[in-house]
Amino acid sequence: MLNELESLSQNIGRLIAINERQQQARHALEEQLAQLRQENETAQAELAQLREARNALQAERDALVAKIDDAQVRLNAILEKLPRGKGPYESDSQLDLLATQQEQIERNALGGAVQHGEDA
Repeated sequence: MLNELESLSQNIGRLIAINERQQQARHALEEQLAQLRQENETAQAELAQLREARNALQAERDALVAKIDDAQVRLNAILEKLPRGKGPYESDSQLDLLATQQEQIERNALGGAVQHGEDA
């Protein structure tokens, strides 16, 4: 009976040691979980700040695009009001000269036809 009591005492001692190790492991895991939760909260807060910054940049971009569009409309309106004459540094292009010569030839041809009609 003494051997049985000694065996039970050893088994109880082992169970207590196992229980203590499991409690220590559980406490370590709980601390690790708490740390990971804190890191998660920090990451979530940073993510929220980044989203706010992104949204602010998108709003700023949209405002700038609207200003650019408005400036283009104003510039086009100003350009439409300007005369189409040639500046001092612009010369007639060859196509412009050809068109002018073609118009003169057509006018001369029409003028000659009118004169032939009057002669008849």
